[in-house]
Amino acid sequence: MTNPVIDLNGPPLSEQSRRLADEAGRVVAGDPKQEIGLHYTDASGRVRAGRWVSTPGKWHAFTDRDEYCYILSGRCALIHEDGTRQEFTTGSSFLIPNGFRGYWEVIETTEKHFVIVTHD
Repeated sequence: MTNPVIDLNGPPLSEQSRRLADEAGRVVAGDPKQEIGLHYTDASGRVRAGRWVSTPGKWHAFTDRDEYCYILSGRCALIHEDGTRQEFTTGSSFLIPNGFRGYWEVIETTEKHFVIVTHD
């Protein structure tokens, strides 16, 4: 089969664990640790999909991408730089548009499926 459908519940192509505080200036509260299972990357490397888990903490969100998220478990929030706060729990789905400026906050360990399209 040349183009199989990608099952985000299946085994990932690659896995990564990281302590977000190791990225200088990124974390503003807590000590979030993350696991990322990458299930798909397109030929250009700009489109990626997978599964992500993070322990509680708060950090600066990326700004160079569109990201669709589906929360599998946990509780988190996105906080816009103007202070607008949106909380998400199990079953929530949302899109973070390219250029969003603000913070991710994981309140309870959160697991999600994601699709990211990066912009240069």
